[in-house]
Amino acid sequence: MAAGDGGIGGDGRDAAAPATGARVTRRRVRTRARLLDAAFTVFAAKGFGRVSIEEVCEAAGYTRGAFYSNFDSLDELFFALYRERADLISGQVADALALDGPDLDVPAAVDRVTEVLLFDPDWLLVKTDFLVHAARDATVAEVLLEHRAGLRRAVADRLERAAAHAGAPAVLGDAEQAAHAVVAAYDGVTTQLLLDKDVEHARAWLRQLLTALLTDGSADNRTAHSGG
Repeated sequence: MAAGDGGIGGDGRDAAAPATGARVTRRRVRTRARLLDAAFTVFAAKGFGRVSIEEVCEAAGYTRGAFYSNFDSLDELFFALYRERADLISGQVADALALDGPDLDVPAAVDRVTEVLLFDPDWLLVKTDFLVHAARDATVAEVLLEHRAGLRRAVADRLERAAAHAGAPAVLGDAEQAAHAVVAAYDGVTTQLLLDKDVEHARAWLRQLLTALLTDGSADNRTAHSGG
């Protein structure tokens, strides 16, 4: 049975729309995206466990039929939301680290990564909710661990390429150890940020930590030099 997107009818379908497979697919993609965006806003404001399906539907402008055409439960929606945002962040971190080409300008890369990681305080709230949820549920923990491993890989792969090109390893040893430290620093800084709401201080502190972890601590240090 083809699921509708929840525009008009009580079951979430727009009876006036042509029932072609391509159109239904495009509409479902748009509907799913709107539900995820609305859920992100609601979860950030109220917290997971304090949100109803009706609240998500109201924020998205859809009926319950639209919700159940895309998700079986709020848990499934929360999983999908976390995966989508986490993959986006990991991709942005990888892109920020890749901009220098074969040479890695650590201070510049740190600035870019810091901007990405601390860009959206609402994401930090949702991420923290997911962490607490994962601490009580092994299945959820697997999803979180998968994301964290992906984030570490994005950092470690870039550091390994820089070291292979320039012969300058990270201070903490191998790239994998350095990547673990980067993620740990991010966790610590974001915890403080959630409490004091001081984004600029958090960015400055994260820059300091990452520069110290990835170099000798000098703001002028580069992990890669082409012959000097």
